[in-house]
Amino acid sequence: MTAPPDPATGSAMVPAEAGATTRRAIPEASVARLAVYLRMLGELAEQGAESVSSEELAVATGVNSAKLRKDLSYIGSYGTRGVGYEIAPLRHQLEEALGQNHAQSVALVGVGNLGHALAGYGGFSGTGFPVTALFDVDPDLVGIHINGILVEHVRDIPRVCAERDVTIGIVATPSPAAQGVCDQLVSAGVRSILNFAPVLLQAPDEVEVRKVDLAVELQILAFHVARRHMEATGEAAVNGHAVNGAGGLVP
Repeated sequence: MTAPPDPATGSAMVPAEAGATTRRAIPEASVARLAVYLRMLGELAEQGAESVSSEELAVATGVNSAKLRKDLSYIGSYGTRGVGYEIAPLRHQLEEALGQNHAQSVALVGVGNLGHALAGYGGFSGTGFPVTALFDVDPDLVGIHINGILVEHVRDIPRVCAERDVTIGIVATPSPAAQGVCDQLVSAGVRSILNFAPVLLQAPDEVEVRKVDLAVELQILAFHVARRHMEATGEAAVNGHAVNGAGGLVP
């Protein structure tokens, strides 16, 4: 499900939760950057920093300072001239705006090669998204423990998700099984799903589905590699064909 566009800007908007620092709608692109700012602030806090300027935080996160200040204004944080932002309160505001001040519980379905790697990734717990349930149908996997978590059969999704108050589901199954797994998670009350399967999942409007397609990401990177090569060799693209510096088509 994609958030409805802002009638003024046409950008997708994400409503702030009731009781959050601000009730202003936050553009979806800004939400993604706010998560990056939060991660960087955590790293700065671990280094002992107590404040950071907008320029320093912008450089560290790869955005320009004007965009960063605009993003932070959505959560009601404007910093102090000559000082910048106090890290502790800004982290609190970001956690509140991003919903990380509430306990999250993640269920991962599909513990093949990719799923096994995701299940063993310690970064989820470190950012407040502990994987608390694992599911598969392979009899060689069901019953084993990964990172101390028992792999259970997918038929147990409703019971386990209810018992462990799962809020986010991760789908890392083969394509043919992905929609059925999505349906089971939705039936179990899960309203946020991260999909690694190379298929478009259908879900009710109240369910947020985010797709991570690694093949598409690699294709995008390949495009940029090819473009840089063409720029370096003086070639240009015309109707899908490379053109050399003399104006001739390159076969």
